[in-house]
Formats: sequence, C-alpha cells, structure tokens
Amino acid sequence: MKFKGYVQAMGTKRLLEAILLTAFLLFFYGPLMNTLMIAFADKYSNVENPGFIPRTWSLNWWKFVLTQKNLVGSISLSFIIAGITTFLSLCICLPAAYAFARFNFPFKSVFQFSFLFANAFPRMGLYVSIGIIFYKLGLMGTFPGVLLIHMLGTLMYMTWIPAGAFRSVHRNQEEAARDVGANAWQTFRYVTLPLAMPGIIVACIFTFLNSLEEAQGTLLVGVPNFKTIPVVMYGVIFDYPSTAGAVFAVILVLPTIILLGVFRKFVGADTMAAGFKMK
Repeated sequence: MKFKGYVQAMGTKRLLEAILLTAFLLFFYGPLMNTLMIAFADKYSNVENPGFIPRTWSLNWWKFVLTQKNLVGSISLSFIIAGITTFLSLCICLPAAYAFARFNFPFKSVFQFSFLFANAFPRMGLYVSIGIIFYKLGLMGTFPGVLLIHMLGTLMYMTWIPAGAFRSVHRNQEEAARDVGANAWQTFRYVTLPLAMPGIIVACIFTFLNSLEEAQGTLLVGVPNFKTIPVVMYGVIFDYPSTAGAVFAVILVLPTIILLGVFRKFVGADTMAAGFKMK
C-alpha cells in the first residue's frame, strides 16, 4: 500500500511538473510561434480568417517585404550602427569598468549606479529631452547623433558586466604575474583581460543586440536621414497588415537567435550574476 501511494504521489508530481512546463513554454514561446504563423500566413484576420491557426499559408508577404527598396539599406545600416556602437562603448566603458572593479574612490557606488539612469525612466521622455539638446548642437538627423543615442542605452551593459568580470579575477593571479617580472600592462594584457574576456563578450553581445533593436531614439533623432530595421518595421506595421509586420519581426529577431546560439558558451548564469553585483 505504501508503494502504491508513493507511485501515485510521484505520478501527481510529474503531472504538475508537466503542466508547469507547458505553461512556461506557452508563456515564453507562444508569442514567437504566433509571430511565425502570422509571417507565413496568406491572410490573418479575425473577420476573414477566424481561428488561431491561419487557414492558408503563403510567402507572399516575405516577397513583399524583401522587395522593398529600403530594406537592404536599413539592414546594413542597422548592423553598421550596432557594430560601431559596440566598439565605441567598449573603448569608453572598459576603462571605467576596470576602475570600478579594482579601485576605491569616493562615491564609487553612486557613479556605478548612475549608469542605470538611462534605463530608469521612460525612454521617449528621455529622448525628447536629449533631442532638444541635440537640436541646439546640430546633431539632429546626423550619424553621430544616432550613435550617441544608441550608446546611451548600452552604458549599463558595458560597465556593469565587465566590472563584474574584472572583479572575478583574483588579485593573487595578477600578483603572481608581477612576481615573475611582468609590468602593469603585461599583467593586464596576458592575465586579467583573458580571464575577464567571457564577461566582456557577454557585454558586447547585449550591447550589439540592444543597438540593433533601438527604435525610439533612432526615430526621433535619425529620421528621415537614417532608418534602421525597427524604424522601417514601425512604418510597415502602421501602413500594411500585421502579416508584413510579423515578417519584419522575424527578420529582426534572427540576429538575436544566431548570436546567442554562437556565443552560448559565454552566456552563463554565473557570468551574468557576477556582472550585476555591486560592491
């Protein structure tokens, strides 16, 4: 009887686990699956085509989107801006991240916490205020203005995560390199930087993806001279059926999936947790 009760209890436990797992998968992957269905649907309307699954499938909207004149230009522009933003953010924020990890100075926590300010307020309100300053400086509708807007949202990733990576490198390893004759630069180049590189790569990935998906700032500062994929996608969503917007959404999410798949070994819970610790 005890064994039978144990088997029943295990069966109930597994059933609950299966229900929770199903709910989890639907919550996280349901919207993506719905977007994929809409992207490959010929028509997707609650009036003309009631039901969750489209009745007819087609690549017509993919053909429509891929034949848009500004699509190739917007894709290349998005990747160029994301690449330059990542490089500039790396050059500017990496020394700051090392300073936060290795040195103590007055108001250190305040300065480190200040990098969150760009993500602590509604983006559009912040961009409007910045747009007024950019207008006075002649940066509206310029490439440097777009880069500055993109870099604004990447400061947290490029500072906090590398700071945690540098902090995880034990000082004993650096002192051992000094003991065998390495100078400060050689110690940083051959010991500290390689050990912190996984965290830096994680920060670069998040910075690149954040820049690639930036829309509001680019729309306010860059239009009409600079239109990235998200900006063009907004226009398609407003002017065309949801199927065309879903195609753009799939195109926009593909780089995210590819990058996270390629660098999966660098994206771990330990690295992320270390990067967001404040001391």
